[in-house]
Amino acid sequence: MGAAETAGSAVERRLQDLGITLPDVVPPVAAYVPAVVSGNYVFTSGQLPFIDGKLPVSGKVGATVDVDTAYGLAATCAVNALAAIKEQIGDLDRITRIVKVVGFVSSDPTFTGQPTVINGASELLGKVLGDAGTHARSAVGVAVLPLDAPVEVEIVAEFV
Repeated sequence: MGAAETAGSAVERRLQDLGITLPDVVPPVAAYVPAVVSGNYVFTSGQLPFIDGKLPVSGKVGATVDVDTAYGLAATCAVNALAAIKEQIGDLDRITRIVKVVGFVSSDPTFTGQPTVINGASELLGKVLGDAGTHARSAVGVAVLPLDAPVEVEIVAEFV
């Protein structure tokens, strides 16, 4: 993405300050779309932590994936969700509030730190959106996720 594309977007400048560039939206792996607009809300599908179209890590958190790695993967999921939102509304500065974040953590049966993992997404959203990034949230442990991903995040954002 060129400098001209990000020059007007405060959110994308904050992402760049964090060393993050919005990726292209990953094509769906099944019969769905990455995000849908309804009224003044964008609902993302569950976003996996793809980097350059690939999962950098697979497996269960608390078994083969450590908490710090999973935290970073949750932040990557949030970045991918922001890319899906941008594709729908054109400019991330139009976001007035992240309403809800739902995070799924593929967890070893003894792992109970799902909220810590999903903080990776929540804290990233706070850094790039400020008060508008504050949201309601669920952090859910699951047995397995698509493609054996450790983390999946979906977001509901309000925009003008």
